[in-house]
Amino acid sequence: MNELLQQFGPLLLIIAVFYFFIIRPQMKKAKEAKKFKESLSKGDHVVTIGGIHAKIAEIEDTTVVLDLNGKLRITVERSAISPEYSKGTGESTLAQQGGKK
Repeated sequence: MNELLQQFGPLLLIIAVFYFFIIRPQMKKAKEAKKFKESLSKGDHVVTIGGIHAKIAEIEDTTVVLDLNGKLRITVERSAISPEYSKGTGESTLAQQGGKK
């Protein structure tokens, strides 16, 4: 039994490290991104993953209509809105951190 533990102990340790340092934080980040995309509302200022800064004009099931300058509107997928740079209130995460990431 002791010999078996010595053989598989390091393997179990490596699996535990992968879970706590890679898998678990990634699952948490995905959950936060999903919550962000569900909480979007009309009038929020957002940034797309392509770098377009806009205001939400309409929200549909899987798409969002963005108002760019009062004259131009584009339709993008909800997944194209970046939760890292958009907070929905006009303040990006980078702006709140003083421009550092």
